[in-house]
Amino acid sequence: MVANIRSGSSPGGALRYNKEKLDKDEAEVLFWQKMLEPFDKHGRLDIDACMDSFWPYLEANRRTTNTVFHASLNPSPEDRPTDEQLRDIAREYMERMGYGNQPYIVFKHKDIERQHLHIVSLRVDEQGRKISDSHEYDRSMSVLRALEQKYGLHPSVKGEEQADKVGLHKVNYREGNVKQQISSIVRSCLRNYKCSSYGEFRTLLELFNVSVEERTGTIDGRNYAGIVYGALTDDGYGIGTPFKSSRIGKDVGYKALQKYYERSKSALKQDGMLDRLRQTVRDAMSPNNTRDEFRQLLKADNIDAIFRINPVGRIYGVTFIDHNDGIVANGSVLGKEFSANVFNELYPAPKQAQPVAEQHVEQKHEVQNHAANPISGIVDTVLDLADTRAYEEQQRQMQQKRKKRRHRS
Repeated sequence: MVANIRSGSSPGGALRYNKEKLDKDEAEVLFWQKMLEPFDKHGRLDIDACMDSFWPYLEANRRTTNTVFHASLNPSPEDRPTDEQLRDIAREYMERMGYGNQPYIVFKHKDIERQHLHIVSLRVDEQGRKISDSHEYDRSMSVLRALEQKYGLHPSVKGEEQADKVGLHKVNYREGNVKQQISSIVRSCLRNYKCSSYGEFRTLLELFNVSVEERTGTIDGRNYAGIVYGALTDDGYGIGTPFKSSRIGKDVGYKALQKYYERSKSALKQDGMLDRLRQTVRDAMSPNNTRDEFRQLLKADNIDAIFRINPVGRIYGVTFIDHNDGIVANGSVLGKEFSANVFNELYPAPKQAQPVAEQHVEQKHEVQNHAANPISGIVDTVLDLADTRAYEEQQRQMQQKRKKRRHRS
């Protein structure tokens, strides 16, 4: 079983996401705790009623910004737990994670073959104090392993999948063996994900603090093409010395990647391959959400949404990474309704506020590209010289004008 835990500033977004699933008969409410009756007189989920149960906790909140606890629990596709078992699993999971006395509501999603749970709760207690999230990921993994044994569920990973799981952690430069870490991550990504372009592959690797750059050109009349890998810090800056793919092996080199993109492209064109991803993204798209809430909803389904944003806050690109099905797809691959323009209109940049963190992602790409490509550096130098000469010429003309004015006077 796998758990995905996300935070948010307001439970409204998570509740609306689950309500949309309920309205489409793709989900049901299994139970709720310390909450008012969550249904209206027509038997539909009433978000206002749910919020009424949460408000006393939110109003007592002292200084916690991300007050929402939104977890999805995903059993193995081989498991078929009963609803009663799922209730017990959800209840025990929340108890062991420190949320046993919190108000929460549990949804069972059945929109895909593998049934899974979504739990919406709060990270602040009745006194407004934050519930500890220290080592949350490690504690969650420990709780899941215990629940798997208790209820006879299949482990989330085994055999070669375990090796891939271990390989897919972020590069930690301080641990050393950077080449070995990068090698493991790159090969695991190639085995477990489908990327139909270099841009998608680069976006995927950056999740794990790995940079990748294509280098092509001509030397002495001969064309060349190669790949350079490197390590990134958590805030996206290059660290250490990048190295050629040949130091890892031909299977991660330029030619191998071109074949990998073509195989991925063919696989993603198969009927139904992208249907689940499209539907999940479509369900999360709502003008009532913010950009962050939209991404948090997808994250709860183990999908990352990566926006590319220019300095004025406009979205000009989006990539979705579905960790369940191993799919990396730009919005244009999913269809016109998922294009950057659609998301920019749906989630315009806040007035007088620029998304600094997301701008940084794009600036990071620019820094990496200049560092990796010496030709870019030469071009920049030429442009700088041109600007300098233009400025000097402008100053010279202004001095001549001032001399003429003084002469006339």
